Amino acid sequence: MKDSIRLFVAATLPEDLKQRLQHQLEAFRHPALRFVPPQNLHLTLYFIGNVPLQQLPAIRQAVGEVAQRHQPFTLDFACTEPGPKPRHPRLMWARFAEQEAFASLSRDLTAALAPAPPKQRKAIPHVTLARFRKDMPAPMDLPAVRTEAPLQLEVRAVSLWQSELASPHPVYRVLETFRLG
Repeated sequence: MKDSIRLFVAATLPEDLKQRLQHQLEAFRHPALRFVPPQNLHLTLYFIGNVPLQQLPAIRQAVGEVAQRHQPFTLDFACTEPGPKPRHPRLMWARFAEQEAFASLSRDLTAALAPAPPKQRKAIPHVTLARFRKDMPAPMDLPAVRTEAPLQLEVRAVSLWQSELASPHPVYRVLETFRLG
């Protein structure tokens, strides 16, 4: 029997947004890129990691309590680009404009779920669309792609997700969803 579970907190994406974001990747066909399957696309708020299975009820309760303290919000799409460091990218992400409601929710989840006081870090709202392979050099000339039509993500709930490492991609499963507000 497995005695630990790998978890993270994220917002799910509507299918139409997944399709529009994946369409952005057409500008980035490169052999060093490994695309994230559509069913794995999400907006991460806090990565918990491996925890003992007996902690799951307390984690569920903590996520639910944090969700109740925050109101729904909408993120505006900024661009699809290499990140998090453009000169040394690890991934291609759909980055959304910074917003205090997202940052506050991310900070609150971190405070409630981190095993030790975390280092202060800036939470950047994004959806990982592809990762660079580690056995190939990342291209240095990839553009940032924007859309002409506005693209938004309404965050009305957060979910506790389980991540099982597998090849070629991890398998994600939503364990429970908590409405904001």
